[in-house]
Amino acid sequence: MTDGSTVAGRRRSGGGPVGLSAGEIPADGRFANADLLPVPVDRRRWTTYNFAALWVGMAHNIPSWMLASGLVALGMDWKQAVLTIALANLVVLVPMLLTGHAGPKYGIPFPVLARASFGVRGANLPALIRAGVACAWFGIQTWIGGSGIFVLLGKVFGGWAQAGRIAGHPWTLWLCFLLFWALELAVIYRGMETLRRFENWAAPFVILGALVLFGWIAAKAGGVGPLLDQPSRLGWGADFWPVFFPSLMGMIAFWSTLSLNIPDFTRFGSGQRAQVLGQALGLPTTMTLFALLSVFVTSGSQAVYGAPIWDPVLLVARTDSVFGLLFALVTVLIATLSVNIAANVVSPAYDLANLAPRRVDFRTGALITGVVGVLIMPWKLTSTPELYIFTWLGLVGGLLGTVAGILIADYWIVRRTRLSLPDLYRAGGPYWYRGGWNPRALAAFLVGGTLAVGGSHSAEGQGPFPDGGLIPFLKPLADYGWAVGLVSALVLYVLLTGRDIGNP
Repeated sequence: MTDGSTVAGRRRSGGGPVGLSAGEIPADGRFANADLLPVPVDRRRWTTYNFAALWVGMAHNIPSWMLASGLVALGMDWKQAVLTIALANLVVLVPMLLTGHAGPKYGIPFPVLARASFGVRGANLPALIRAGVACAWFGIQTWIGGSGIFVLLGKVFGGWAQAGRIAGHPWTLWLCFLLFWALELAVIYRGMETLRRFENWAAPFVILGALVLFGWIAAKAGGVGPLLDQPSRLGWGADFWPVFFPSLMGMIAFWSTLSLNIPDFTRFGSGQRAQVLGQALGLPTTMTLFALLSVFVTSGSQAVYGAPIWDPVLLVARTDSVFGLLFALVTVLIATLSVNIAANVVSPAYDLANLAPRRVDFRTGALITGVVGVLIMPWKLTSTPELYIFTWLGLVGGLLGTVAGILIADYWIVRRTRLSLPDLYRAGGPYWYRGGWNPRALAAFLVGGTLAVGGSHSAEGQGPFPDGGLIPFLKPLADYGWAVGLVSALVLYVLLTGRDIGNP
């Protein structure tokens, strides 16, 4: 294999940014278009604040709230729920920073980075897996956002729930869903710079909305005290750990999607310091604080209404204040927009462009994501916390952890962060392997993915998997899918690479 430290005939060393000049842009349109080429060094402007704001905007959303409050609904007290989420986000930060390193250094998106390990053509495999997950998440977030608008506007104007039904739902709900869908695509269609500006002001507004909700439920509960008094139904013994470990993997899986395609954002970073500090300040801290707010509020709802209400929209709908409902409506809109566009449209837009660069650019990829998100029926996935946390997030986490293990092994252990940019965009180079596919990466993915999700089973009979697991003897591994997939794929890829380590 060739030495990957050479870029256009010049040897690069260290962690400084690398770019391509106009004369070095590959002419092969099969593997490149303007959206997939490296971001020029002078256009890498995202600062520490931009990355921190991006994470604040993405972390503060309804599904994040439902994650934390869902743990309370599963029987944890607030301390157990916050501990689970804080630990999960510290764990997932590590692969986030490792894969994000390639962004500021080379200016390339996730599907192009994946070409180094999977092959120029083989990168379409992880890209399509990531795109498929993102399309499903886009549908989930859009349905949740549209449903929130429907509930809150129905509370203001009345009678919406009694409207004529289409496919089992009021036509007014479908209208809210489609209008919200169109708004999301309109924002992302204007490009990444518009997204950066939107996230900058959306982040503090969503924090304000969460604090207002916390103050409201605390006032109704007669102070903060009752919010902290709700006991754990699990304790810290034998009943706790069977819920804790799959919940931990589910929390990790929630952002394991971004641990793959974070280069889609860090490629705009002004340097490694900006992406490292921005992510370290933005992800674990804001997710933990938001989790703290959500479990407090859910505990408060149990104290006030006698049962935990883990959906914040349904909780807000309990108020009779028109101003409060309208404020909540705006908060739901901004919170869902900020996460859904950044987390679930940017990635598949690049991934689909990688599949057919001549026909699909970033904007076309975003439109395809929107259409697929409508065709998927996402409302079933969030119907119960068991199905949402254990089945959906567990399966997603296992597959994406496997891909992350291969990317980290190749970029950090095998290549020591050295890539040849021109060869990532052409056939016949060191990343062409066998017909554009790397058999070692495919083998590691097959083994790691099987170990990670082969034992998947439905929680309490809710979901598509048999109670005994897809592959029964692998069922004990299913609760640790993300970690099993990442570690097994990483180790196997390194073993298969053998003597080529350090000289890719």
